[in-house]
Amino acid sequence: MIEPVGAAYDAVAPLYAELFSDALKTRPLERALLAAFAELVQDGPVADLGCGPGHVTAHLHALGPTTFGVDLSPAMIALARQAHPDLRFDEGSMTALDLADGSLGGILALYSVIHVPPARLPAVLSEFERVLTPGGHLLLGFFAGDDPAPQVFDHKVTPAYRWSPDGLANLLRQAGFTEVARLVREPYADERFQQAHLLVRKPFAP
Repeated sequence: MIEPVGAAYDAVAPLYAELFSDALKTRPLERALLAAFAELVQDGPVADLGCGPGHVTAHLHALGPTTFGVDLSPAMIALARQAHPDLRFDEGSMTALDLADGSLGGILALYSVIHVPPARLPAVLSEFERVLTPGGHLLLGFFAGDDPAPQVFDHKVTPAYRWSPDGLANLLRQAGFTEVARLVREPYADERFQQAHLLVRKPFAP
């Protein structure tokens, strides 16, 4: 049975694609982060987890690294395949990725863990660590908050959580990652919250 988050995004997939497929055009900081990430993961492959309609997958792929998308929502995957027929898009869950250990050079997860209940997030981050090769990078995007504890809010699709950058960075450290960089920016006029990105790396074995 499809998880509730997937069903919620199925219900809004066409509208979501219409509203956000061109969003990067007005997000210069996000484009710069993706360009830097692309340089770090040129050897690929890179999985865009929670890829939605595939616009960021296609953007990153155009920057060089072999990139494919994974999403829980069948409707989102259908739209992504229609818009970008030359790229690979798979249905799948971040809680149990159908990928071999150490098979990825990079993971892009932009606002795709925001719906994960805090108690389940460590297991998701461990799954990310499992499929990344040593030296591989993860770029994580999320809604930021000042409260040390994650805060639930009324996301327009389905309930979501805001995290303090320090709090989420600590979970990533516990999952075995090393922080490389972070970016926190103030919200634009059409946004409610600060936007944050954490770039982390899976260390090489000692």
